Amino acid sequence: MDVATPGRPSANVLRVDADQVLSFRLARSGLAVRGARGFAEAAACPASDFASDAALLALAARAEGVSREAYRRAVDTGDLVVAHVVRGAIHALAPGDLALYGRALIARDDGELVAQLGRQVRRLAAEKGFAPGEALEEVASATQDALANGRTLHKNELHEELRERVRAELMPWCRRCESHHVAPMLWRYATVKAGARLDSERRYTRGEPGPTPAASEAVRRFLAFYGPAGPGDFAEWAGLAKSHAGRLWEEAAGGLAEVRVEKSKAWLMSEDIGALESPTAAEGLRLIPPGDPYLQKPNRPLLAPDPKLRKRLFRPVASPGVVLRDGRLTGLWRVNVKGRKAVVTVEKLGRLPRGDLEEEAQRVAELRGAAEAAVVPA
Repeated sequence: MDVATPGRPSANVLRVDADQVLSFRLARSGLAVRGARGFAEAAACPASDFASDAALLALAARAEGVSREAYRRAVDTGDLVVAHVVRGAIHALAPGDLALYGRALIARDDGELVAQLGRQVRRLAAEKGFAPGEALEEVASATQDALANGRTLHKNELHEELRERVRAELMPWCRRCESHHVAPMLWRYATVKAGARLDSERRYTRGEPGPTPAASEAVRRFLAFYGPAGPGDFAEWAGLAKSHAGRLWEEAAGGLAEVRVEKSKAWLMSEDIGALESPTAAEGLRLIPPGDPYLQKPNRPLLAPDPKLRKRLFRPVASPGVVLRDGRLTGLWRVNVKGRKAVVTVEKLGRLPRGDLEEEAQRVAELRGAAEAAVVPA
């Protein structure tokens, strides 16, 4: 899909290389310099919380003074929101962005919605003869009802409540759970539509998503963190049908400028061209957790150009974390907490100062609830 680039003649298109793009994205992600940021600012780009404590570790890599206790307190007071948003996955994000990355991105067209809800829901809809939008509305209403009057429910408790409120056609048999429950992507997106969030105990509760903003704002936010990029990159990151993502992209196109990354055409917010030309230099060492915003799909081929390394780094499950030194990939790491000690196993891909590595490992240990860290080679 071609996008017009007002005000920037093709002869003057900025040309950048992969290193320049990574430096821009690293700085925009908040990883160039660990600063005195609040939780909401550190979570401006939603941080995946799929792996254990992933969002906590991601925010601590960006902000000074983060502790496990302060993180849990922020989640419970609403200063930080943990909820299902983009792709139906759990993320930590700024409170004001819950509606933008959640409800605003839910497709209204059934064909596009079923692309969001996935193959299982597509198959069920065809077999049982229901419309995806109607099914989502039913489960979202049931979710709101189950969480009414300030109730908080763990996932299994929520499923039990939904069994009493949702028709059987929407609840296939789950062999892992050995029970019938609402199809996974359907109930996850129902929590999105219902504006539900999670507390520090991983219980679902009714949130306050606020007014639904224009969904095209998500394109601008995406490009602020992952630009230069194209509409296909946005569709994949947000979990949208290409037609849905394309319409949102067109709505945002007036503020975009064309950029050439190596030989490929991409786009960036016009106001960010200067930041791309001269990104903030990265400094220091960071242990970045699996699922960190900087490790999402737009960055992977640039961060790890070697396909074999990329395959080891970005696994379907149990991916390692990444060691960054001055913004560059210099190692892989895993942590195993045993009582009061966290054993951090590091595979070096470059030179890593021992003192800096031990300091970061100790930070991870304390965030994971351990008193001390031991760094061991892979």
